[in-house]
Amino acid sequence: MKDGFIKIACATPDLKVADCGYNTDRIIELINEAERKGIKLICFPELSITGYTCGDLFLQEALLDSAKSELCRIIEKTENTDMVSVIGVPLEHNGKLYNCAVVVNKGRAIGAIAKKYIPNYNEFYEMRHFTPAGDGLCADIILNDKYSIHLEDMIFSCDKMPELSLGIEICEDLWVSSPPAEKLAANGAVIIFNQSASDEVIGKADYRRNLIKARSGSLVCCYAYADAGIGESTQDMVFAGHNIIAENGSVLAEAKPFSKGLTVTDIDIKKLVHERRRMNTFEASTGIKKVYFSLDITDTKLERVFPKTPFVPADKKTLDGRCSDILTMQAVGLMTRLRHTGSKNAILGLSGGLDSTLALIVTVRAFDMLGLDRIGIQAITMPCFGTTDRTYNNACELAKAYGVTLTEINICKSVTQHLEDIGQSQDEHNVTYENAQARERTQVLMDMANKLGGMVIGTGDLSELALGWATYNGDHMSMYAVNASIPKTLVRWLVSFEAEISEGKLQKVLRDVLDTPVSPELLPPENDGTISQKTENIVGPYELHDFFMYYMLRFGYSPSKIFRIACIAFDGAYSKETVMKWLKTFYRRFFSQQFKRSCLPDGPKVGTVTLSPRGDWRMPSDASVNIWMKELDKISIIGTVL
Repeated sequence: MKDGFIKIACATPDLKVADCGYNTDRIIELINEAERKGIKLICFPELSITGYTCGDLFLQEALLDSAKSELCRIIEKTENTDMVSVIGVPLEHNGKLYNCAVVVNKGRAIGAIAKKYIPNYNEFYEMRHFTPAGDGLCADIILNDKYSIHLEDMIFSCDKMPELSLGIEICEDLWVSSPPAEKLAANGAVIIFNQSASDEVIGKADYRRNLIKARSGSLVCCYAYADAGIGESTQDMVFAGHNIIAENGSVLAEAKPFSKGLTVTDIDIKKLVHERRRMNTFEASTGIKKVYFSLDITDTKLERVFPKTPFVPADKKTLDGRCSDILTMQAVGLMTRLRHTGSKNAILGLSGGLDSTLALIVTVRAFDMLGLDRIGIQAITMPCFGTTDRTYNNACELAKAYGVTLTEINICKSVTQHLEDIGQSQDEHNVTYENAQARERTQVLMDMANKLGGMVIGTGDLSELALGWATYNGDHMSMYAVNASIPKTLVRWLVSFEAEISEGKLQKVLRDVLDTPVSPELLPPENDGTISQKTENIVGPYELHDFFMYYMLRFGYSPSKIFRIACIAFDGAYSKETVMKWLKTFYRRFFSQQFKRSCLPDGPKVGTVTLSPRGDWRMPSDASVNIWMKELDKISIIGTVL
């Protein structure tokens, strides 16, 4: 359970209706299999000991007695099993029969809950046999003079990890307008198990999946749905064993319909707790009894997949739709600002690199939305000491292809004069040498905006803001920063999307921009005229930094947890030592460069992770990074548990 990860399962056993001994054998087999797989929490379907489709046999004392005896056997057989099992069984109290979920842990039945909403419509007639659990239901049920089970509304929590808390619903409880899960989540349950016996009809699987996804999202929880399957009576219904495990709106694991066995995934408890802590609108309350189970705190061998590019959807169709939406959002933001200010001119520093290309694409779209002539887009290329022919030519071709006004202002002379004025040797290629060029370019853009009555469009992206890879009061500044919430890995895909929907010379130049190394071009080129200053050789690969940034800002992951999952995601691409090197660089730069983010220009938020000081990220510029670096220093790379 290191880093909050825990392996859970929904189980659909083979069964025979009303054969409690056979069914219990299958349940125990799956529990043993789950133990071998490192699973700590397992949920079985509704009435899993008897089968759901027993009909009037539920009124037979022989069946009820057998069910209790077999439940005792499960408790005994799992005494030495480090696991929590949720078993479905009918239990009687004061002459009434309840459809119950019993929680078993290390040789104890630590509690039970009863189904609250009993369906009695269409093919369902449970009211014929079962009584719904009222709010006041509280009972102690004795099993064969061996075990006492307390029956009441409860949440079950781990004694060594209290944030690991689970609540239980039973089938119909999910489908109603005010489900028990709402109260369970408000009282701290981060995992909701649902024991179900949902018959299959055409279209129901999609509805069920969407309902579970939505419920897990609205309650900020893991919702794990264990469904009855083959073996239930087919007299009038068919059951598919459609197990689904969703976490905060995303399906992590799903059983193939009409299959059986275990549906397994790794749940991130700490991520769910972080989300609830972050959302001050998440309702929290008290009032449900809490009982504790025991689990050994062990490492979870992760099977969960962590995409290398969390900002970029893996599915091409989804990615194309996302790119289209983002470009539209950026353009609408700029369009609104242009209309508000009455600006008919947009001034843009066009370098021939990725970021300025994206800014140009967005500006063109904004002008088209307003019905403005693209000639009002003033693309200014400002070659200097580090400019290569490739990027210069691409800037010129882009401006020509989009039909915008291109102006060339060579800043070599003005920068040379400035360096001479401050006593800086032009042969000394230090930060002063680099920043003098960046600030001169910004001065040119700002003064051109004044001259033309226009607006300077910022080109810097979210990844550069996180790393502080921008010149303060240089390319760091603009009048509207359209790329401010776009990470570098996504910038590339947005430009790629534009290339795919373009034709001819425009498509050709866009593809060459995509093939050009990322560089600020502030140092002289190589002897062969190629780019000498490659950003990723200096600050590290952007795909790593975007990964680090996503999990730090979106979910508040600790440095050691980010290191762990980064090693999994980039296994084979980067060594652990390389990941550690750039992770330390990320934290060091992120903390030291906050002062640049504290005075950012306006720009549109398009994703869940942004660094605007007016919106999603408020941080003191003099905060210490020591805690984060010390945690990384403690990690033994050789002994890292993945």
